[in-house]
Amino acid sequence: MKKRMLRIAALVMAATMTMSFAACGGGSSETSSNGDAQDTADAADDTADDSAADAADDSSADAADDSAADSSDDGDKVITYWNIGTEGADKEALEYAVTEFNANTQSGYTVENVPTQNDNYKEKLVIAMSSGECPDMYTSWSGGPMNEYIESGFAQPLDDLYEEYGLKDKYMDAAIAQATYDGKIYAVPTYNVSIAGVFYNKEMFEKYNLEVPTTVSELEAVCDALKAEGITPFALANAPKWTGSMYFQCLATRKGGLEPFQNAVSGEGTFEDECFQYAGEKIQEWVEKGYFPEGVNSLSEDDGQAKQLMYQETAGMLLCGSWYTGTFSSDSPEFYEKIGWFSFPAVDGSDADASIQNGTIGDQFVSFNCTGDKLAAAFECASYYSSDGAKQVMVDVGKIPPTKDAGELITDGVTKQILDAATNASSVQLWYDQYLPPAVAQVHLDTCQEMFGLTMKPDEAGTKFEEAMEEYLAGK
Repeated sequence: MKKRMLRIAALVMAATMTMSFAACGGGSSETSSNGDAQDTADAADDTADDSAADAADDSSADAADDSAADSSDDGDKVITYWNIGTEGADKEALEYAVTEFNANTQSGYTVENVPTQNDNYKEKLVIAMSSGECPDMYTSWSGGPMNEYIESGFAQPLDDLYEEYGLKDKYMDAAIAQATYDGKIYAVPTYNVSIAGVFYNKEMFEKYNLEVPTTVSELEAVCDALKAEGITPFALANAPKWTGSMYFQCLATRKGGLEPFQNAVSGEGTFEDECFQYAGEKIQEWVEKGYFPEGVNSLSEDDGQAKQLMYQETAGMLLCGSWYTGTFSSDSPEFYEKIGWFSFPAVDGSDADASIQNGTIGDQFVSFNCTGDKLAAAFECASYYSSDGAKQVMVDVGKIPPTKDAGELITDGVTKQILDAATNASSVQLWYDQYLPPAVAQVHLDTCQEMFGLTMKPDEAGTKFEEAMEEYLAGK
């Protein structure tokens, strides 16, 4: 009991620290994080004291232990489903399965859809888990947090149901790998292939005779040209921190490839490596040159303050996940006609593989806190995400289904370009703040935001990042 409560306490502390993590999570089978949740829980044993366990009501813990068994009671025919589909393309894609299930199921169950805005969602989910009130179905971004949920007992293995519905034949291998932990499948991918890339205003580029950059030096030349015209080069709202983390991750990956990050995570390397130092130095150089909006760390992504700069045409580019195709096309089909996309450019002089992408193959993943008939019905609902109708909805709102036949469905030029980049990537590295254990991820997000604010130098950030990783590894 004590160990379980310490694990839940660690989850609560992580949620309290992180009001938001990345908006996505995913990766290739080479880079997906499938084994660290138990270690994070063991580290929590050393950092969470007995008071954290005593403060949690034992009856709440018992309720969490018993909730899966109780959920299949004949009197309980409502399946509660939490997700982030509050508006726009996310709402349309995530609601589809619920609507279809409720209209067609013969199970006797009904799914109640409960969406929550992105930046509040994770905290709400983990606090619910801590009180034994985890919903029957919920989405997450996979990676380290999903593994924590599994280790805390709030997800069920789904291999038999995958076999029953033939989902292994439908989903991309990388998507299934991202849904897998310790050799078993614990989640169903939902609606998107999301990788980091740069959206840009094609009309603006044409007006100022700008070419799509293939190197960082060429990207900086574009930024300088836009600045000379009174245009902010990059639209960025970095209050949630994960948005700025994308710049750090893309720069580090283009400078050093995947090996420095993988070695730092395993303890064989360090987050003081030159590729991370380079990323921090570039960020601060770009801040000082005015490549980002004034007050960037106070701007809200959820409130749309980054995309508004694009719509107002006061910014020329936006680096973010490829879900923005759906955002732009849903908000304004006319503006979307102006949008182009390119993969983050290569670092001049680096031999790192520039085909590597950063992001997720699956975006949101549904896990299940129920068993028996209720689990069967909930999984039936989630299976609609791989149906022909769902895939068409995804394509219509600018999403890329994480299914093997996605290429046959995509006609939009920008979306196809993104799919090609993901398909041709030698690897897809999961977002740092989802791959890392929660406590280490939080240090990364905090130090990264401070670098954008010019309140911490890159070498100081690297030292703090490395110390957090070493502390975590020491507790294993």
